[in-house]
Amino acid sequence: MEGLPFLPGNTFRNPTQMKFHVSQTLGYKNGYAIPRRPERGIGGTQLFYNNLSETELDELANFNPTLTYGQAKQAPPAAFIPAHVAWDKKVLKFNGYFKQTVHESPEEYYRVRPVDVYYYLEDDSIAVVEPHIENSGMPQGKLIRRQRLPKNDQGDTWHWKDINLGMNIVFYGKSFHITNCDKFTKDFLESEGIVVNEPEFIPPDPYIQKRADTVTLRTYTTQSAFDKLKQFKELDRKVLRFYCVWDDRDSMFGEMRPFVLHYYLVDDTLEIREVHTPNDGRDPFPVLIGRHKVPKDRFNVPPSFPGAVLELSEQEIKDYFTPKDFQIGKTLQIYGRRFMVYDCDNFTKGFYYNHFGVTNFEPVEVKGLPKNLPKMEIAEYNNFGSLEDSLQSCNSLVPQPAKKDFIKMLENDHKELRFEAMMDTMRSEDRGRRFIIAYRLADDMITIYEPPVRNSGIIGGKFLERTRVAKPGSTVEKPLYYGPQDFYIGAVIEIFRHRFIITNADAYVLKYIEDHKNQFPEQMYQSIKEKIETQPGQKDAVKGGPLKVQRQPGDLEYMVQQVRAQLKKLAITDKSRIDEMFLRYNNDRTGYIDINNLRDICKRLQLPVDQDVLQSVICLITANPEGHISLEEFREFIEST
Repeated sequence: MEGLPFLPGNTFRNPTQMKFHVSQTLGYKNGYAIPRRPERGIGGTQLFYNNLSETELDELANFNPTLTYGQAKQAPPAAFIPAHVAWDKKVLKFNGYFKQTVHESPEEYYRVRPVDVYYYLEDDSIAVVEPHIENSGMPQGKLIRRQRLPKNDQGDTWHWKDINLGMNIVFYGKSFHITNCDKFTKDFLESEGIVVNEPEFIPPDPYIQKRADTVTLRTYTTQSAFDKLKQFKELDRKVLRFYCVWDDRDSMFGEMRPFVLHYYLVDDTLEIREVHTPNDGRDPFPVLIGRHKVPKDRFNVPPSFPGAVLELSEQEIKDYFTPKDFQIGKTLQIYGRRFMVYDCDNFTKGFYYNHFGVTNFEPVEVKGLPKNLPKMEIAEYNNFGSLEDSLQSCNSLVPQPAKKDFIKMLENDHKELRFEAMMDTMRSEDRGRRFIIAYRLADDMITIYEPPVRNSGIIGGKFLERTRVAKPGSTVEKPLYYGPQDFYIGAVIEIFRHRFIITNADAYVLKYIEDHKNQFPEQMYQSIKEKIETQPGQKDAVKGGPLKVQRQPGDLEYMVQQVRAQLKKLAITDKSRIDEMFLRYNNDRTGYIDINNLRDICKRLQLPVDQDVLQSVICLITANPEGHISLEEFREFIEST
């Protein structure tokens, strides 16, 4: 049908077309009449736009009708639309508030009164309206009627370009703080190129809030489930110790001073003590901050707190320092002072490892600390008493007895190694003098006895009382004493500037060396064996030597009980010292120690390190097949009766 010429008789009516009216070209949007382009033609046919090809569009783009047809007739100007028509019923709405001071009232100091600011774009007028609040006790409604409000003394008025969120505007001497606006106002300002600030919240009115609290149902807080008696029993005498510095170098004549912070777990109190050094020029006041619960912010109290009261209670301050607030390398503000924690003790490390899982306890290097004074030099030995006794008098003002190896004394009680010696001297009258040197295995002391000889002119008897003898050339700081390995046939022993040559030994010496071959050199064993075997009847003779005690059934358990008793006697059963000992050898922070760590502990405390004794101790401490001992098992073993 489309290919037929447009002649009478070749046109046909489409029976599907029922509507032949012209499409509407006017419309309304937001109450305003606007033209619109018709989408349907006469009869409801679809109208298409820009059906030209790309070639035709390019030709039209390059076609300049001015050159062909001359200057086009200028279009008439757009119709003038007055402001009261263009901006009719368009209002910008802002939310804000102002504070009103209340005089001579003990219950309130000020009121917070919210307002709505309406800006009419039609004539740039402003109206301020206070929304109605029930039972507010004051007249509310329209505070400022709709009018143009003066901005300054030069006659300028407030414009919508001068208003934004978060600013204060002054109307007739009253300051209003703008906090928010509606969506239409925000879109209008952004369309005009104004950056709208972030919205804010209107603070609550304290008086209205107080009245609302009195009306609401009262609630009561029950007693906490935490038992203070349980806290006292479990955490009594447990103190966290932190090493910190007070950096006050910003102020005049300020410096960096070392302090020790003690946190008492039993009642969550802390104290700060100053570290004094000799000749530091400061008064001997050790406590800088006394023991009490310290708030994080002393001045963070509610405004209702009376200023005449100096003492603060838990009603005013809720946030106090807790163990979570302390960390190595962290700076704390305590009563306006900056304390930087740079290290802590072993008990504190164990507490944080067990309760918070902290494994990094690397101390922080603090610059500016006062230099440590050189260590006190040990005075020269004055030959009165033993070296240990003289050293104890240098270590403390009141001398304490030196520690002894009680386990060694129990095992080697009444055991002596006796040797025969000749004096090596240049004096002719002293040549040929025979001496008996007795070495006590219990305390490593030496006794020298000279048998009396008739008509010799020398009175026999004790030549040297029982004492420990240091080797020549040893220093007072590290004295080296004679041991049983130094006494062999032909050895030269110098005792207090007297030289003795070992010529013979008792048969018990050979027997003791055979039982403890791993403690003596092979040269000593062979020399004494050859000397005794050459003398008939001397190999089996034991002149006054004590018998060797063989271990019988039950001796091993007795030794373990003695080890436990010795631990108690050395006063290390306190939990803090036990934990400190445990953490010292638990270097990898696995929470366990093995038999090697236990051997090091016994060596440090001068306890027996025999394999069978250690194995029995481990079997008593733990049932772990790998021999791993936890802190609780180690503590229970020491504290058990």
